[in-house]
Amino acid sequence: MWELVITLIAVVGGMSLVVLAAAMRVVKQYERGVLFRLGRITGEPRSPGLTLIVPFVDRLHKVNMQIVTLPIPAQEGITRDNVTVRVDAVVYFRVVDPTSALVRVEDYKFAVSQMAQTSLRSIIGKSDLDDLLSSREKLNEGLELMIDSPAVGWGVQIDRVEIKDVSLPDTMKRSMARQAEADRERRARIINADAELQASKKLAEAAQQMADTPTALQLRLLQTVMAVSAEKNSTLVLPIPVELLHFLERGARDPAPGQETSKEPAPAPAPEPAPPVEPAPVAGAPDLDAVTRTPELGAILDQPSTEVR
Repeated sequence: MWELVITLIAVVGGMSLVVLAAAMRVVKQYERGVLFRLGRITGEPRSPGLTLIVPFVDRLHKVNMQIVTLPIPAQEGITRDNVTVRVDAVVYFRVVDPTSALVRVEDYKFAVSQMAQTSLRSIIGKSDLDDLLSSREKLNEGLELMIDSPAVGWGVQIDRVEIKDVSLPDTMKRSMARQAEADRERRARIINADAELQASKKLAEAAQQMADTPTALQLRLLQTVMAVSAEKNSTLVLPIPVELLHFLERGARDPAPGQETSKEPAPAPAPEPAPPVEPAPVAGAPDLDAVTRTPELGAILDQPSTEVR
């Protein structure tokens, strides 16, 4: 009799341990448990720790409440200024309502992923290339709002959306490189011109100062000679200022004080040549122009003259 009682107690204790083990569930700190009793949600989500359910009647689904990092595959699209780009991004989200995340959407991760890809394509078509490259914070905020609007009904909150990379065609990269190079060259020329303007102003002031004080020019010349001679060159080129030549020329033209200059008399003008005097006609001489030229006379006149000694 006592053996039967002991056996019955042992069987009941063993069954109790099995039932208790089947009823025990452990919910981790970063999880929440949603209890389904006969297919219906019962009560509030279970908090972290040890919780008990009715075996074979209740089903406990654990939902991760951590922030999930979901990469968005690279999406190819055409910007508003007709440039083909490939953009990839990453979404950070977490579940704030575990009941809605299980009931209202089949797979909230897959749903958030598809919504993120669609929103990324939409934001590419609405933006210019310069906005994608420079105004990423503004685009991130717009993309976050586009994904967060439907995700609120799924019990999911979008914490942050970041555009990781923007891939451009090779031709566009070369064009942008040429544009950046031209812009750098333009800025360099502007800086150069500004430096030349400032230097010219300073040189003009220095020239005015040296014009007012000629000794400063001589001191500057001596400084140049000292700077050149310090390098121990075998050949020394000494520039002579133009003002020094003017000074020497003025000194040669103006006599020193106390010296008298002798003035030589100016030479008398040469007499003008007398006009040629035509010889007077001899009386009784025949007029050769009036004489008729005969063949015999012409032969005599055409003969070469000979000098008779």
